[in-house]
Amino acid sequence: MDKTLKLSEHLTTSNEAALSHSNKFDGLHLSPHFTMGELTRTGYKTPDNNEPPLEAIENLINLCEDWLEDLRFSYNLLYVLEPHEDYDTSPNVEGIVINQGYRSLQVSELMRQAGLNPAPNSNHQTGCAVDIRCAGVEDALRKMVILLDISDGKKQAFDELILERRRSVYWLHFAVKPDNNRRKISFIMN
Repeated sequence: MDKTLKLSEHLTTSNEAALSHSNKFDGLHLSPHFTMGELTRTGYKTPDNNEPPLEAIENLINLCEDWLEDLRFSYNLLYVLEPHEDYDTSPNVEGIVINQGYRSLQVSELMRQAGLNPAPNSNHQTGCAVDIRCAGVEDALRKMVILLDISDGKKQAFDELILERRRSVYWLHFAVKPDNNRRKISFIMN
């Protein structure tokens, strides 16, 4: 990985270009560093505009406030910032890039029609899951370890933590439900 580039500059595919369009939720913050726009963005056009119901928004807020903000902070302190740099003021802080968050039933159906295989009872459909972009296997493993440390430190369970790869693209599927979390950890390498 070229250390002079930020993570968001490493992976650019036609799918990611489709996701770069603006979203009516872009300015609505779920937490200090994550917006509703980035957690509802999709390359699929649907009549429902992938707009989440209130319960899914509450689940997304929980993911952002209780997990993704801590992941962003710890990742930057451990791997990005120099010891003298301040997290709150440094221009070198890297964001956590979300490939996909909430996914409506209509989006899931279009994904099936496109030959993808979204789970019929996916945590994405309830706003309980995000896919976190990773710049390779090392970056994915680092983020996995941080999420496991957050879980242990807070004595809070998550539902799924899955390192996934399709060809040369890596991401983490991370899910937290309001209850009955399984702490499932796996690797899917296609």
